[in-house]
Amino acid sequence: MAPQEPRARAQLRTRTGRGVHALALTAAAVLTAGLFTGCSGSSGDDGRDDPKPPSSSGGATRSATATPRDTALPPLPSSLTGQRLDWGRCKGSASTPAPGSDWQCATLKAPLDYAKPGGPTIGLALIRTKSRGGGAERIGSLLFNFGGPGGSGVDLLPAFAPQYAKLRERYDLVGFDPRGVAASHGMRCRSDKETQAAESVDLTPDTAAEEKAYLKDATDFGKGCRKAGDLLGHVSTVEAARDMDLMREVLGDDELHYMGVSYGTELGGIYAHLFPGKVGRLVLDAVVDPTAGRVGQAENQARGFQRALDNYLKSRGKDPAEGSKEIAALLKKLDAKPLPTSGGRELNESLATTGIAVTLYSQNSWPALTRGLQGAEKGDGTALLALADSYNDRDPSGHYGTASHSQRAISCLDDKVRPTVAQTKARLAKFREISPVFGQYMGWDTAGWCHDWPVPGQWDDPDVSAPSAAPVLVVGNTGDPATPYEGARRMADELGKGVGVELTWKGEGHGAYGSGSSCVDSTVNTYLLEGRIPRDGKVCS
Repeated sequence: MAPQEPRARAQLRTRTGRGVHALALTAAAVLTAGLFTGCSGSSGDDGRDDPKPPSSSGGATRSATATPRDTALPPLPSSLTGQRLDWGRCKGSASTPAPGSDWQCATLKAPLDYAKPGGPTIGLALIRTKSRGGGAERIGSLLFNFGGPGGSGVDLLPAFAPQYAKLRERYDLVGFDPRGVAASHGMRCRSDKETQAAESVDLTPDTAAEEKAYLKDATDFGKGCRKAGDLLGHVSTVEAARDMDLMREVLGDDELHYMGVSYGTELGGIYAHLFPGKVGRLVLDAVVDPTAGRVGQAENQARGFQRALDNYLKSRGKDPAEGSKEIAALLKKLDAKPLPTSGGRELNESLATTGIAVTLYSQNSWPALTRGLQGAEKGDGTALLALADSYNDRDPSGHYGTASHSQRAISCLDDKVRPTVAQTKARLAKFREISPVFGQYMGWDTAGWCHDWPVPGQWDDPDVSAPSAAPVLVVGNTGDPATPYEGARRMADELGKGVGVELTWKGEGHGAYGSGSSCVDSTVNTYLLEGRIPRDGKVCS
């Protein structure tokens, strides 16, 4: 469910399934006192690690294999590959205080257009904290992407860094804002006033007038993004992967060591495809299915969130079918008549759906869902609206963050599929069958998300095949609502035999590492720190 776009549309989406962006992680962390910290407890597994590490540096030694697309591009000038980063004290922003003295920030220059490497450049914001080990113990830099697209690694890595203390023993931890995101020429396509006004647009239209308003809103958003100029056509995931390889070279690493979460798994898979010979130790957690296509991703997310909702209802002693029917009835009432809230705004169907969805990212936030539903049943939408606002990056003063703007620009440049309203209507019955609560919303989103977008998309599905790469650890969680578990196996298969190695956690929530399984954490740490890959199919329960 995409976290982004302040109004409801991205609330539930991650570009119709392309990985949940980091805003959802932040919102869930606020609700649960740390989505990544989880709770203590024992975990078991049914497999053993492979005692043979790939190599001392993480990846097998080999010469880089160029893809046809790579060979068609001119080489980067030494002014870019040989640049020295001016690391200095990090500054805070209006929404995020400056991190402590352990953190340094810098700006990397990258070409706006990799086909014209001598042309205009853009600045990419980086943040790092240096390895505590030093000397021969240091492996290199470990790059992070927490999802999105649109999540700020510069803001999020310091917040989540305590989770990675073990990894810091041998790595510099490095976060970045991808092109078009936050401090890296981030986009703003709408004002706060326009964003709040758009919350009243019905995202599950029932009449011709509502359909017209829904599509006009999508067109207007795209027009607003045109203010980014040439950048709008150069914020693709492929270009972000090329940026990561430039980061690797400038940081001084022979191979890329990387942890990608949610959308970050797609970014990591594309990197492996483009630069198989530069793959070091890559971990992909909360995996986006690279084979599903736009409509398939939407179906997957509807299925995943319904699964998580069913588990919540079971925990409350309710029959999932009956409980879902009651929630769907509540949403239908809100579609006809929104609820008042203590702040004067109204809770409509779309905002309520978002408020429900955000609590499903972590089992620890289920009590907040209970309070929200109980309040709504009593005629008060305040609690559910507060949950939706946290997901949509809206602060108490009414200011919205721009992560959703970047998310939509990146995802619509990537995906070329543009379902029509007629095609969408033909599929709505199937969406409702998959999920009586989320199906209608997810179905309509396939028509509206990239409707009338100013620039064409690039692919039907991303190519992540990397048959000559070193092993990549792919981690799936059976209870993941936003990137359903089945995507992990498909990513592993697409990477190639002997490359994609799947690790399964029988857990709950979005992502596995740092979510309470000592089995998952130790397996990932052993791979990243010692280069020992587990056997394919290992299960942590």
